Amino acid sequence: MTISVPRSESPETSALVVRTGSRSSERLPARSRRRTTLAGLTPWLFLSAAVGLLLLLTYWPALNLLYYSVTSWDGFDQNKQFVGLDNYVEVFTNPDVFRVFFVSVYYFLATFVQIAIALYFATVLSFSTKFSNLFRGIIFFPYLVNGVAIAFMFQYVFQPGGSLDIVLSWVGLTDPPQWLGDPDIANWSLASTSVWRYTGLNFVLFLGAIQSLPDELFEAADLDGASKWQQFWAIIFPGIRRVVALTLILGISGSLSAFETPFIMTGGANGTSTFVIKTVQEAFVFSHVGLASAMAVVLLIIVLLVTWIQRKLFPDEKVDLV
Repeated sequence: MTISVPRSESPETSALVVRTGSRSSERLPARSRRRTTLAGLTPWLFLSAAVGLLLLLTYWPALNLLYYSVTSWDGFDQNKQFVGLDNYVEVFTNPDVFRVFFVSVYYFLATFVQIAIALYFATVLSFSTKFSNLFRGIIFFPYLVNGVAIAFMFQYVFQPGGSLDIVLSWVGLTDPPQWLGDPDIANWSLASTSVWRYTGLNFVLFLGAIQSLPDELFEAADLDGASKWQQFWAIIFPGIRRVVALTLILGISGSLSAFETPFIMTGGANGTSTFVIKTVQEAFVFSHVGLASAMAVVLLIIVLLVTWIQRKLFPDEKVDLV
């Protein structure tokens, strides 16, 4: 029988173990601190990429735009002559520039038409209706189509002898007007195109807002004998008032920045030039980059002002979730 006796460690071995353990205990806090620092910096590293792109692609061009707007730069010359506020004065005093503001009125009036149509169909299809999903898809589908494709499509609709003229001939109208050639009605034709395109977006916003209303309100109204019309004015419209205001603000901003539809369909001819089309022409056709930059700044200020008014008239409601 063999008995193993534990071997005693020498003093040198014990000292080595103590020194090694002390080094490990010193390294662990350092590694922990580095990991903590890296974990704290990780969100900022991800955020820095987004902020960098925002500064590079948004705020830096905006600062350059402000700088160009106080110069008479033509886009090519290396020297940019400082002219102060002359470009801004010309925006509001030059009739050729200022009158394009009034073209936005047609699109602004079309905003009320598309809101009324969208609100009507959203209200009707929010109740039990046969083939409601089919009708919802049909109304929303135009918004999914690319704006350039819509412009080309309606260009064939409004051209002489086009689809609209053929349909009107079926009801006896054989001498239709020039829908895009007559300055008196060209803007109405273009505005109707925007109604067809953007009604679906407003419809979806209204439908979602109506469906978010409590069902108990409609059940109580049915028990009280309220008609659908009375339910609309007493329950639906007050409940989606903020969404209606939002669509109105979006319509105002969109009417000021209308571009692709009139640019493709008429090129701004026959009095259809919008503010954005005029800005593009001043910059790239007439080489008035300074004036075009001032026009862009004015449009930006107007949009920001409209947004500020909307925030003041319809502030966000604070919701306490606690």
